[in-house]
Parts: sequence; C-alpha cells; structure tokens
Amino acid sequence: MDIPPGYNTTQTGTVCRLRKALYGLKQSPRAWFGRFTMAMKNNGFKQCNSDHTLFLKHRKGKVTALIIYVDDMIITGNDKQEISQLQDYLATEFEMKDLGGLKYFLGIEVARSQQGIFLSQRKYVLDLLTDTGMLDCKPADTPIVQNHHLGEYPDQVLTNKERYQRLVGRLIYLSHTRPDIAYAVSVVSQFMHSPSEDHMNAVLRILRYLKSAPGKGLMFSKHGHLNIDGYSDADWAGNVTDRKSTSGYFTFVGGNLVTWKARNRM
Repeated sequence: MDIPPGYNTTQTGTVCRLRKALYGLKQSPRAWFGRFTMAMKNNGFKQCNSDHTLFLKHRKGKVTALIIYVDDMIITGNDKQEISQLQDYLATEFEMKDLGGLKYFLGIEVARSQQGIFLSQRKYVLDLLTDTGMLDCKPADTPIVQNHHLGEYPDQVLTNKERYQRLVGRLIYLSHTRPDIAYAVSVVSQFMHSPSEDHMNAVLRILRYLKSAPGKGLMFSKHGHLNIDGYSDADWAGNVTDRKSTSGYFTFVGGNLVTWKARNRM
C-alpha cells in the first residue's frame, strides 16, 4: 500500500506492507471472503466450482446449502440439525445476526404459504417505474411487439446511451424472477453500444408491460416428484441486421421453473 499522508520519512521509493486488511481498503473484501471460505471448509462444507459463493455439505443423505453475497447469507436445506450447528459455528467465528426466515434479499421478496414459496420483485418494479416516471403509464399486454424489426439502420436516431444502458441493466436483474420478460430483455440488450429511439421505445414498452402486473413472479410448489423437463425454441434468423437466430430454453425440476435463458446465437 502507499504511504499514508502525514507519515514523514527521508527514504524515497518505499511502500508500506499491509499486515491486516482494514475495513474500507480495497483488499478487505478479498481478505474477508478468504477468511469465510476457510471457515466453511473447516466445518466440512465444499465450495461449488461453478459458483464460488455457494457452499454445500452432504450428510446421511441430506444436504445443507449456504450462499453468501458480501456479508449477507442464506442458509437452507433439509438437515435441521446441521443448519442449527452451522449457525452456532458461524456465531463463534464471526459477529453474526440471525434475521429469521427469509423475506427479502437483494431486491427479491419471498412469501410462504400452504401452496409453496413465491418469489417476486414487486418493490423493485415499482421503484423502477417511479424512477423513470412510468408509474402512471398505460399498461401493455405484452413485453414486446410480435414480429418486431428491431435492428441497426443507417438512418436511426440515437438516444441517450447512458440512460438506455442503465435501464436495460436494471431489467436484466429483474428477469431473475420474471422469465416472461427474458426474451424482450435479450433483444434490447443487443443494442447497448449504439441504441436508437426505436430501441428505447422497446425498453419503455417492457416497463409498460411491468405496470400491468408488477407483482408477478415465480411459484415453487411441491408436486411429489423431481422430474427434470427441458424445452427450447428459436426464431430462425429473426435478427434483421445479421440474420442470426435468437434461441431460448427453460428447465423445470419437480414441476417448478428453475433455469431459463434467451440469447442471440452465433
């Protein structure tokens, strides 16, 4: 680290050696996560290779999972004893606070009922509509018009690039619980480098569609099985600019939607 202001020395070209990552330094997040990872591994958890923030532990046919974002974490699983032991262990290793059952996490609202678990981002949608002045807009029935011809044209009128990128970025995060807008968001995200007024109008239509049902989300119910079903489709050279196809897929586990994606194929 660089020598802090106020420290006087006759030596030149010297630096300080960081012996402990203090809060607020750029090294502290890495040091914290390294410390947390070591603690989880010492307790028998394995770090997921595809997502390093996910830790899993299998014991006697049961599984316990922990996922962390900065210093917020979720613990779940079907081994109540292991979950209780993990909470006690983490409390001895770190200063922790148990907030009880999961209700709200990173903009995602969690509601439980006899029918199952419902995930939504209603507050996130309303905040988005408020910030864009679209709270009182006329709702749209669909997130994108059928047989749209969005593309890049020589005579297109450019729009505010920063605002466009900011709105599309917020819509991408919203699609975590809204697969119904996944295709529309994938289309408008293709023009981030040079958006036009037509592209911005497509984004505003997605917002109008969200106004029609801001509380939509994902329902996870118990169906008595863990069958895996997958579906895919493509529009076959639907891109008017490069004639590439847009493909999409979604996967059900136990009758519940767990993964989905729409992308422009190469």
